[in-house]
Amino acid sequence: MNEAIEAFTVGKDRELDLYLAPYDILGSMAHVTMLETVGLLEKEELPVLLEALKKLYVQAVSGDFVIEDGVEDVHSQVEFLLTKELGNLGKKIHSGRSRNDQVLLDLKLFTRDAIRETVNTIAGLIEVLLKRAEETKKVLMPGYTHLQVAMPSSFGLWFSAYAESLTDDLELLLSAFKITNQNPLGSAAGYGSSFPLDRQKTTDLLGFSNMNYNVVYAQMGRGKVEKIVSFALGNLAGTLSKLAFDVCLFMSQNFNFVSLPAEFTTGSSIMPHKKNPDVFELIRARCNKIQGVQNQILLITNNLPSGYFRDLQMVKEVFLPAFKETSDCLNIATLALENMTVNTNILDDPKYDSIFSVEEVNRLVLGGVPFREAYKQVGKQIEEGNFIPRKEVNHSHQGSIGNLCLDLISAKKMKILSEFHFEKTEEAIKQLLK
Repeated sequence: MNEAIEAFTVGKDRELDLYLAPYDILGSMAHVTMLETVGLLEKEELPVLLEALKKLYVQAVSGDFVIEDGVEDVHSQVEFLLTKELGNLGKKIHSGRSRNDQVLLDLKLFTRDAIRETVNTIAGLIEVLLKRAEETKKVLMPGYTHLQVAMPSSFGLWFSAYAESLTDDLELLLSAFKITNQNPLGSAAGYGSSFPLDRQKTTDLLGFSNMNYNVVYAQMGRGKVEKIVSFALGNLAGTLSKLAFDVCLFMSQNFNFVSLPAEFTTGSSIMPHKKNPDVFELIRARCNKIQGVQNQILLITNNLPSGYFRDLQMVKEVFLPAFKETSDCLNIATLALENMTVNTNILDDPKYDSIFSVEEVNRLVLGGVPFREAYKQVGKQIEEGNFIPRKEVNHSHQGSIGNLCLDLISAKKMKILSEFHFEKTEEAIKQLLK
């Protein structure tokens, strides 16, 4: 093949397929096990193949697996190495498969693992936010609407708001995980096989919750799964981006609500007083980039009919790295929030006195004054400069300053986590590798 054409058509596939190598080998282990049960491999051939595949798996997870020059992709490299070691036996592993359903399977196994790691990291961040909320539940701060001082809030309320937001992000990831956790293997090139494949066998061996039953739909899932998962990642990234923007505002001298240790900030080349919140600025930028992944996948796959097209190769380039970027943002946000210091005397500043106006209106209403009349009275006091705030805040309903419902947010998180059933997939892979 012309070198320019090969470089263009292969693109970054060899590099990106290294992400998928362990999963391609796991898929081959399940596939050859199934082939033996339906008579397409001899009984004595199976343990020889499995042993060779396990060796390759160890290489892949340790980072020693290489896709050699002249080999198109990970599937071809695995088959080449098996044939090199086992001769004609290595050539049998492709029976009943296409590279189409191999890459579908690899992507699903990769995505399933990546979601598990992401979910566990989110759970850790939620715990940090809930811990900080408990520590700061009595520390008041201004709440804003339209970026105007509005009503009293608290750091406990602020921290736990993001904790609950992340629990909803987990809910969306759970839906994405359920769609991912379906076995496409056996769909071959999208139209099945005349071999008597046992698709339930590979479904069980790989720990899938069920299979993509229709083989045409299994192929249609290429791009669709990535789009759904990237939407869930983008939703999570949106939460982190909003949190990062809050921190950048709160760290500015005009707010002075929070501070970070020096190692989380950078200085200026000419202004010695500067401590810039670069960590959170980069979280914001990276998370905005992650939110764009879904749109890139949408534009690559939009209007493709059923069946496989080479366009789908390009999806890997934007999809696979998104998990690492998401994980990096989650980890650094967790570390920074653990080390954040909050200002405990913000509302002592007289410029925030008017923030207690609603408290005064409500006090008058509880004393029998009609709401609109109480609103006018307090508004007049503020306008004339006579308003003297009472700085006691007595919010007791669920989810308010005085009743953060931290235990209920934690319980919501735990319920969602339990529905992933990661232990089932982990046990299946553990058994496969025995």
